[in-house]
Amino acid sequence: MTRRTLLPAAALTAAALTLSACGADGGGGTTTLQVAAATPPMTDVVEAAAEAIGDGFEIEMIEVADYVQPNAMLEAGEIDANFVQHVPFMEEFNEGNDASLVGVQPVYLTAVAFYSQELDSIEELPDGGHVTLPADSSNLGRALQMLAEEEIVTLDPAAERFEAGMDDITENPRDLEFVQVELLQANAAYEESDAVFNLPAFANQIDLSPFEDGLTFEEDQQFAVTLVSREDNQDSPEVAALKEAFTSEQVVAVLEEFENTPAF
Repeated sequence: MTRRTLLPAAALTAAALTLSACGADGGGGTTTLQVAAATPPMTDVVEAAAEAIGDGFEIEMIEVADYVQPNAMLEAGEIDANFVQHVPFMEEFNEGNDASLVGVQPVYLTAVAFYSQELDSIEELPDGGHVTLPADSSNLGRALQMLAEEEIVTLDPAAERFEAGMDDITENPRDLEFVQVELLQANAAYEESDAVFNLPAFANQIDLSPFEDGLTFEEDQQFAVTLVSREDNQDSPEVAALKEAFTSEQVVAVLEEFENTPAF
């Protein structure tokens, strides 16, 4: 398994020029499959899958610095798959970019949570408090649903579960101030907010666990972290080999070493 780190999105064009063609012969009749990943445990899963991949294939991990870049690369045919997201996030990218990405294999579940430096319970949110929410619509709907279920806000009953937006907040009795940030900024927002929504991949970086530190948490199967490919490639032998590798014993063993990431 080889690893390549890409620059942030601003340098995408230059970085893309360094990529070899997907499926290029790595020597000895071996097909190299390029898979993009960002943070642990996603990168660790790709490394484990590289150890498990079947004969005739090898995985080259392309490390990326954000969550839009790997989708753009995959849609452009510059890589074979990515492992950075859940399906609702992918669907949001598809809609906004006329793309044709598909989830081909859920791999592990994640428990998202609201965290606070000062509060021990979501019920302690003060009047006029500052709450940080995700900027992308798929995770925003998830965050708002969590607040609604804790009766912190009321959502329009016409809004589908996990699909509400800011305009669907019909009651905010604590007059909370909501600020939206990109997920990559959630850890920084933790220092400034009364409560911040965060994913475990980022929360783990500042030693936070949803079950031990979360004010409230949620774990739903539709948000499983998923191996993603393109619609025109989903039934290929290459994707079949990736799916088998990403559900291997090696991957399960790696996930068991990370808290709050049960295999799907």
